[in-house]
Amino acid sequence: MLPNGVKHLLIINVLFYLAAIVFRQSLHIDLDNYLALFYIGSDNFRPWQYITYMFMHGNFEHIFFNMFALWMFGYILENYWGTKRFIIFYLLCGIGAGLFHSAVVGLTSLPVLNAINQYASNPSPDALLQLYNDHFNNIINPRWITEVTNAWRSGASGDFGYETTNALMQVYNDRIIGVPTVGASGAIYGILLAFGMMFPEERIYLYFLLPIKAKWFVIGYAAIELVTGIIGTNDGIAHFAHLGGMLVGLVLILIWRRNERNQHWNN
Repeated sequence: MLPNGVKHLLIINVLFYLAAIVFRQSLHIDLDNYLALFYIGSDNFRPWQYITYMFMHGNFEHIFFNMFALWMFGYILENYWGTKRFIIFYLLCGIGAGLFHSAVVGLTSLPVLNAINQYASNPSPDALLQLYNDHFNNIINPRWITEVTNAWRSGASGDFGYETTNALMQVYNDRIIGVPTVGASGAIYGILLAFGMMFPEERIYLYFLLPIKAKWFVIGYAAIELVTGIIGTNDGIAHFAHLGGMLVGLVLILIWRRNERNQHWNN
């Protein structure tokens, strides 16, 4: 019920969580600035964050449900695969989830950066309002836009083009590419997919009440994450990181199955 791989992952995650609290409250140091995953274009990015981010969590609820899922599905997979393969699978899913998330952030943030640069080349109140409506309406307080555009149109003194460009770049750096990602969810979603592939007919009790086969449970969660990621919810959840973890898990399992078939035929 608690094999070595799952046990040590649980311990490490809890230690990281407690260390973050101690450092923040006693030393006034936010470990997220060093260990959470930042986008590659951020000044806070460090290569090791692709590993360390999966051991950091935002709050008790975040770590509790991730660790519960790790135990619930992980111990069965570790007993089935063995500790070495399980740990490799877990870490690769987590790293892959981080890389997938970074790629999505890059693809979605590049049009914003291009729009800012285009605005900076020919700033005007109308161009500022259009830029806000296209890319910043869920981030910047609309009152600020109204006050700036009104003052600009009234002929008030000030270099509004330069000042607004700097303000927009600051928002871009802080709120679009500067938001850190934490949590083991990417690796957990890989574990969830593996459970569904290894034991598709096993029943999982949704909310501890509704029985559902593992294969449909996994497909349902993947569909929810895909739809939620595409439409965007501003819920602070890295939905594409979850999908990235599942995608890496799928590729790994298919590769292992192919190698096992080849080995079987060779023997």
